[in-house]
Amino acid sequence: MNITGAQIVIETLIEQGCDTVFGYPGGQVLFIYDELYKKRDKIHHILTAHEQGASHAADGYARVTGKVGVVIATSGPGATNLVTGIANAYLDSTPMVAITGNVPQALLGKDSFQEVDITGITMPITKHNYIVKDVNELAEIIREAFLIAKSGRPGPVLIDIPKDIQIATCEFLNAPVLEEKPHDAPSEKSIEKIVQIIKESNRPYIYCGGGVVHSGAGKEVEQLSEMIDAPIGFSMMGLSAVPYEHKNYLGMTGMHGRFASIKANSEADLIIAVGVRFSDRATGNKVRYTKNAKIVHIDIDPAEIDKNITVYYGLIGDIKITLTSLLEKLEVKKHEQWQSEVQKMKNTEAEQFFKDSIMHPKDIIEKIMENADDSTVIATDVGQHQMWVSQYYRFKKPRTFLTSGGLGTMGFGMGAAIGGSIASINGKNKGRTVLFTGDGSFGMNLNELATAVSNELPLIIIIMNNGVLGMVRQWQTTFYEKRYSQTTLERKTDFVKLAEAFGADGIRVNNIGELDEAVKKAFKLQTPVVIDCIINKDERVLPMIPPGGSIDNVIVK
Repeated sequence: MNITGAQIVIETLIEQGCDTVFGYPGGQVLFIYDELYKKRDKIHHILTAHEQGASHAADGYARVTGKVGVVIATSGPGATNLVTGIANAYLDSTPMVAITGNVPQALLGKDSFQEVDITGITMPITKHNYIVKDVNELAEIIREAFLIAKSGRPGPVLIDIPKDIQIATCEFLNAPVLEEKPHDAPSEKSIEKIVQIIKESNRPYIYCGGGVVHSGAGKEVEQLSEMIDAPIGFSMMGLSAVPYEHKNYLGMTGMHGRFASIKANSEADLIIAVGVRFSDRATGNKVRYTKNAKIVHIDIDPAEIDKNITVYYGLIGDIKITLTSLLEKLEVKKHEQWQSEVQKMKNTEAEQFFKDSIMHPKDIIEKIMENADDSTVIATDVGQHQMWVSQYYRFKKPRTFLTSGGLGTMGFGMGAAIGGSIASINGKNKGRTVLFTGDGSFGMNLNELATAVSNELPLIIIIMNNGVLGMVRQWQTTFYEKRYSQTTLERKTDFVKLAEAFGADGIRVNNIGELDEAVKKAFKLQTPVVIDCIINKDERVLPMIPPGGSIDNVIVK
């Protein structure tokens, strides 16, 4: 059948299994939005308050479902407002397709109204991007974009569609969804090499990253841990891959990781790193990081092997397939002495924790855990609250943690929580999502509260309100002799009244008793609730390894 480019966009999205898109209309995508309206029974469009919120919502939706998230924006400012969200998805390996409109091809390069070279802008932060110049190629480009976004190491793809392409017509035929070619199993030689390295180890440690979540290999990591008697530490993106109650779970490692996890990482003689990228926040001093241990790195992205850390042995491949092959060759090995040492590390960690405040962030997190179920999606913004959640929240199911890891995007949380809630709307928790944020982060994209209210989402927003930019202030306290330059907010914003103005419920709490009552009320509601939790501005995230430091100079009090 002969149809327009705009119709091709919608028909191909439906063909790819897309039933939800996020976005904001504008002049150069009106033809696409007109076709969306006609197909609204097949594709649900979520109108956000800002394009950045839409991109974060598509990101959150993709992380929870494992599907490709889709966001649509118009040209110029609409397209550039997506950039932070695209970059966030790129650094956290989230599968996303961003569709932008542009001026007709005859007007490109002429400084036309709302014209911008969005493919040039996003080239460094996408797996691939396209500007469509022939309507006959449009359907295949969209199909290819979905395949690229979800294949190998996932990531965002941008498709820029000039207006004349949207109104041009051509023949369209549906096609089967393109699937990634099955990954080959690793060679027997490479598996035998890793088996031998493990046999020679007496203090093995598994470093579990976001790639484990993406590949669905959490069970295989658990089995590996049990077979070789190894504790499991996590990058922030790897949290939720393995249940908190697993006997070998140590929690997050790195700059603000759990003490036992950091300590075990530093004392191990073998680090088996799966689906991680060894960022500077994870390793600290690289010479010290590799001092005691051989490192085996398993990752699907060849670019990650030896990029940040020179490893003893690297294996490129799908994590689930690789670990399955490895498990078939391994023999059970116990390390009683090592496990005894790790237990002492856990005991030391427990002894180090101290709180003297009326309402410590850990109290707030535990109160949410008392009321949430295992499927409740937890989102965060970026800052101290993010680290506290990473340290203390007991995740039990994969794909229930939404946070900005690589880019560290303040303002990510509201959009991500909306996407996460939409993604889980058919689950038993009816889309229940909890966002932990700070007063600084919440101020970045609080406009998306309008989106949550309009869509009647059961979203609970916990603001850890200390009146400052807490993480930056913590650095100023530790490294800048308490010169608090521009980190004391001194804002007069009343978050309770703000919530009510948006049409949400707002509650302020100052102590644990008030918090208990507020959280119980919030979990009974099926609409957005903002809980403004007043905490001490001098509360710190501990332990902390200084930038470029190691366990040798960890700050614990």
